Amino acid sequence: MSNQSYFLNDEQKMIRDTARDFAHNELSPYASSWDEGEEFPTEIYSKMGSLGLMGMLVSEEWGGSGADHVSYALALEEIAAGDVGASTGMSVNNSLVCTGIEAFGSDFQKTEILTPLVRGEALGCFCLTEPQAGSDAASVRTKAVLDGNSWVLNGTKQFITNGSKADFALVFAVTDPDAGKKGISCFIIPTEKKGYNVSRIEKKMGQRGHDTAQITFEDLRVEPEMILGDLGHGYKIALSNLEGGRIGVAAQALGAARAAYECALDYSKDRETFGKPIIQHQAVGFRLADMATEIEAARLLIHNSAKMRDSGIPCIKEASMAKLYSAEMAERVCSSAIQTLGGYGYLSDFPVERIYRDMRVCSIYEGTGDVQRMVIARTL
Repeated sequence: MSNQSYFLNDEQKMIRDTARDFAHNELSPYASSWDEGEEFPTEIYSKMGSLGLMGMLVSEEWGGSGADHVSYALALEEIAAGDVGASTGMSVNNSLVCTGIEAFGSDFQKTEILTPLVRGEALGCFCLTEPQAGSDAASVRTKAVLDGNSWVLNGTKQFITNGSKADFALVFAVTDPDAGKKGISCFIIPTEKKGYNVSRIEKKMGQRGHDTAQITFEDLRVEPEMILGDLGHGYKIALSNLEGGRIGVAAQALGAARAAYECALDYSKDRETFGKPIIQHQAVGFRLADMATEIEAARLLIHNSAKMRDSGIPCIKEASMAKLYSAEMAERVCSSAIQTLGGYGYLSDFPVERIYRDMRVCSIYEGTGDVQRMVIARTL
């Protein structure tokens, strides 16, 4: 275990240990079967909600844990070590949906929608990305037109985590085509509404047990009271939690890397060649040393940006650095874990090949590695 325990307070340790126990008992034993069956039981999110993991950053007033960002990063790391896909659903519900509703929502929205999302009684998704608009959030084409006393939505959203299983969706649409970025608004859409259509479940390289959907809106009617924040504030809402979201994805990548490393480390102590455990061969021992070093470096970057955010210090550069480094570090570490296991690393008998596939997207979502470098470069 990392020496980071020395720097955590008692509450942070408790949250970490709670998430670790849950991952060990409820996620790790089943992650491979979820991957093979391409299905994930949504009741897992309910269990996570009962432990306070689905609304960690929400204040206690609305049923959340009121946790700090260091605790959030610790919990995400542990959940990702058990199953990366489960941590993605947790991250979306926490960083994008719940924090957005708490920051910009009305009391009605917080009471009727945020509270069940926090408790794990409902699940949220975040509908911003479109087939032609990812990191370029200002280029969304989904439109909302006022018709009488309701807005009518039409458009397509792409790569939506939990899109087919969510109960509520935050949907970004153009309400004023002539206003540019200030013409985008955010709506809270109950997914049971007529016109919310799951048009495709994507076949993916990894996180195959967890749905990633294309969503189409066909003349979906939504009441004005379901606008999140003010009309025209959608772009502001979309970008409001970039720091927290990137810290979260960095923590996911860290958890995946740690799980792969621990598997490789255990194997290297048991597997013998030429009369001794392979960890005693310098080539293997040095590889594991590099893996351990990179994991520790990523953890320090993550916790530094999380502490800055908890202190109210702007940290978009540090959060982008943490995400960039952690995601690319995880790919290197998972590849090294496969190499350490040799032929067995390439088989599904061991978890490292699945972890490698699951974590690869960490360099893509919440801003690609190229986007992170652009953000960092602008601050230099």
